[in-house]
Amino acid sequence: MPNLTPFPGQGQPVDQVVFDRRELGTIMGLYGRMVAAGEWRDYGMSFLREVAVFSVFRRTAETPLYRIEKRPKLRNRQGQYAVIGMDGRILKRGSDLRAVLRVLERKLIRAVE
Repeated sequence: MPNLTPFPGQGQPVDQVVFDRRELGTIMGLYGRMVAAGEWRDYGMSFLREVAVFSVFRRTAETPLYRIEKRPKLRNRQGQYAVIGMDGRILKRGSDLRAVLRVLERKLIRAVE
């Protein structure tokens, strides 16, 4: 039997923050509505040691319009979820993901003439 080199980090717990199934379901629900409205076209996800990021793009080659971040270390302070605009401003922060995402849902509400 050949001696196989293990995958980097295989067998060791990986220290990274991730979105759980419920959180991803909430984010993807909003993403689907925004795609249907023609506002968003692409997304990317990053899972790092201290933060999980869901980035939203209007076009693939651009910088993200918004970043939805999860930082568990801020859970007991400002809240672990944040929506950050393309200019780096924090649009909303809190401990309830649905409440934080409402700042983006306002984009779906348009005046009908």
